Amino acid sequence: MTDSEVSVLLHCAAWSGLLESQVQAELSDRFNRQTDPTVEHQIEEVWTERVSKEPWLFNGSKFRLHSFRLASSSSASPKHPAGTHRPHAAVLGRELDHCRRSEEDDDLCINDSPGDAIQSGSAERNGPVSSQESDDQKAAPLLALRLGLTCYKDYLGTNWSRRAAELRRRGEVEFGDPRALLAQPLGVGGVLCTDDGQVVLIRRSQRVAEAGGLLDIPGGHPEPKAVCERLGRRVREEQIGVHMMQPRPVVSELFSSVCAEIRDEVNVPLSCLGAPVLMGVALNHTSAGRPSAEFYVSCSLTSDEVRRLYRKGGAEASESTDIIFLCKTELLQLDRRSPLWSELCPSAKGAVLLYQTVKPEDRETAASVNTPR
Repeated sequence: MTDSEVSVLLHCAAWSGLLESQVQAELSDRFNRQTDPTVEHQIEEVWTERVSKEPWLFNGSKFRLHSFRLASSSSASPKHPAGTHRPHAAVLGRELDHCRRSEEDDDLCINDSPGDAIQSGSAERNGPVSSQESDDQKAAPLLALRLGLTCYKDYLGTNWSRRAAELRRRGEVEFGDPRALLAQPLGVGGVLCTDDGQVVLIRRSQRVAEAGGLLDIPGGHPEPKAVCERLGRRVREEQIGVHMMQPRPVVSELFSSVCAEIRDEVNVPLSCLGAPVLMGVALNHTSAGRPSAEFYVSCSLTSDEVRRLYRKGGAEASESTDIIFLCKTELLQLDRRSPLWSELCPSAKGAVLLYQTVKPEDRETAASVNTPR
């Protein structure tokens, strides 16, 4: 199924999704947006105009997704119940071809070395990942996300700018990468599944900046400042640099932020949420291919219990106006022919496509089958 608003950059179907311990971050200033005097001037113009109309806007620091590396076929294989077979992890399309230019980076702020377990995403985009794995290899990271820093101001002046198409053309010509001049802030979203098999959708308020009135999943952004604070560094947003952070706390923030968004938007306590499972990364083409990491999160509450909590209102209750539940079977069958599809915002569409591809419940099934009784 194709939709012009969204596409899947990478999926983790080979493993029915990845847990936090299976993902690592590579941090470097080389993964930041390329700068240009003309572009910087345009960004300032856009920001000044927006702030004059919306003085409450806040220029927060964000993580920028530059590229990624997936596990090599010689060192990792899918984890599924015996006797089952699933497609292997794949990079779809020709996204992030610029991965190859980062192979020689020697200034990565990375403490968790994967050895030979991970190779460039560009090398994997036309081939499968799998084969045999040893007990030692099971613990090796299967996905590395190459992250720099960006900010909300840069996002508004690039991805969300009316000049976004021009910036993509310039990026391709000048840097061999259409996203080189774009902010590309990495978002997160959560497919929240209740104990009685219902998936949570929320109706976005008309007051939000994007996709007002459409159906969405809970989501937001991991925050670099939260990582710095966790490491005991108290800094202002504009002072934050990748040298202040460490890879493992960054991954922890990526995974924990989706649970925090569920808590704040749906009012479900963190204690009722399972460990997030990363399904993959989707691209929102209504904002020049902005990336979002989409997760599957189980919930120990029923849909009725979740509905009651939602109606009490959470910390970010103003961002949505209603909650809707869709059974997992309906979600698996949802496509462009479904009337509901046109009501989904791009981020929700990307999450649905990943859910249908990855089928993260298979991981839970495998865990229950292999658990001693």
